[in-house]
Amino acid sequence: MTKRVAIFLSGGGSNMRALVEDMTGDHPARPCVIVSNAPESTGITWAQERGIPTEVVDHRPFKGNRTAFEAQLTAQLEPHAPDIICLAGFMRMLTHEFTDAWAGRMINIHPSLLPRYKGLHTHARALDAGDKMHGCTVHEVTAALDDGPILGQATVPVLNGDTPEALAKRVLIQEHRLYPAVLRRFAAGDRGLLMLEN
Repeated sequence: MTKRVAIFLSGGGSNMRALVEDMTGDHPARPCVIVSNAPESTGITWAQERGIPTEVVDHRPFKGNRTAFEAQLTAQLEPHAPDIICLAGFMRMLTHEFTDAWAGRMINIHPSLLPRYKGLHTHARALDAGDKMHGCTVHEVTAALDDGPILGQATVPVLNGDTPEALAKRVLIQEHRLYPAVLRRFAAGDRGLLMLEN
């Protein structure tokens, strides 16, 4: 049975686009809704132009009340009946109540080779540490930040003279390869580790 995928984002959603564009043909999943916490998100516009259902739950009126925000998120998500949630640049922390409810059915992409560099500014941190290799990771989501079982990684060599911006661009190319490949396997029930090289 084809899996229904909800994709959460906060901005332009380049990873969302990579996922959607891959969910065709014999892919075991299809997008059922794109969700954003930012009404001005260009990713929402992109999805609407392609006839994909969208939902916006602006976090700002909730003034830091994550429980109330997530209750509204769940209410707007339920009619779309997703089987899987993919976080794709969704810049809100989720409580354990939400992540526990979706345990084993929610995945995220992070721009580092986890467990290194959880959180923000990953490219600058990799350069500051003198790393020779950097990359991205797709993992199952738990309540802990950028934690959970790792499903796939893609590596990128760090070049002499790299800046965080230059490194970020090369990592993003690999994100757009890795995330669709992992989702395709995950939707088919395969949680084995996928490793991609540059």
